[in-house]
Amino acid sequence: MVWLLAAAWSVAAVLPAAADRATQAHTIEVGGLSRTYLLHVPPSLPAGPVPLVAYPEGVGRNWYDGREFATGSRAHRERIDDVGFVAAMLDAIARVHAVDPRRIYATGISNGAVFSHYLAAHLSPRIAAIAPVVGGIADPPDAWLRPDRPVSVLILQGTTDPLVPYRGGAIAFGRGRIIDTEEAARRWARLNGTVPEPRSTGLPAPGKDHCGGLRLTYSGGREGSEVVLVRLDGGGHTWPGGTQYLPEGLIGRVCRDFSATSIIWEFFRAHPKP
Repeated sequence: MVWLLAAAWSVAAVLPAAADRATQAHTIEVGGLSRTYLLHVPPSLPAGPVPLVAYPEGVGRNWYDGREFATGSRAHRERIDDVGFVAAMLDAIARVHAVDPRRIYATGISNGAVFSHYLAAHLSPRIAAIAPVVGGIADPPDAWLRPDRPVSVLILQGTTDPLVPYRGGAIAFGRGRIIDTEEAARRWARLNGTVPEPRSTGLPAPGKDHCGGLRLTYSGGREGSEVVLVRLDGGGHTWPGGTQYLPEGLIGRVCRDFSATSIIWEFFRAHPKP
């Protein structure tokens, strides 16, 4: 299984914090650019397909994710082929290690979340499921949101995110636009051929560390696909269960109703390609 973490990061920042030397940086040439990713390979790797985590690095710590804005990052100005990079990375890993092609997943936060949507639309024959966190579908999506195969989707989004608005519209600092979060779930549901109306389940009541909210589940999609939106009422531009990495006045509140990492892993395990 492959779990791609498509957040914006740099090798220099991440590699020194690796638990051991089993996590190494690798470089491949894609589209005339040297692209880097981290790969964790335990010393005693068993035979056969095994779990694997790869961290691809965006150009300038950004991904081209379908948004169009003139003052954006190099990745956006030059429309860097990040989809091609991820595809080439998967190929490079598969040439050396046993990769289960039915279990390739992608997740990310913010720009990495927007890119997860974009990646799934373009690599739907290979991506089994995605889990975008506080990052929606780039607007307008009509020209590119046309996956060839169903992709299961888990969306985690706070309603008071000050950077990426839950109801869609302009992203903070003039960094393009996204569509409404609930419309994003509906679009993926239609594309996957799920039931037209979601099953609604309330989250536990809000409290000191809990935001509360709603879980909307569109089930019955083609090839066993499913679309789930977890709406966190009062949640900010943060990783649920994670740290308050900047003041709440800048990024909003961290919801601790659950661990995003755990719920994403559970969703991925339940949604391989058929």
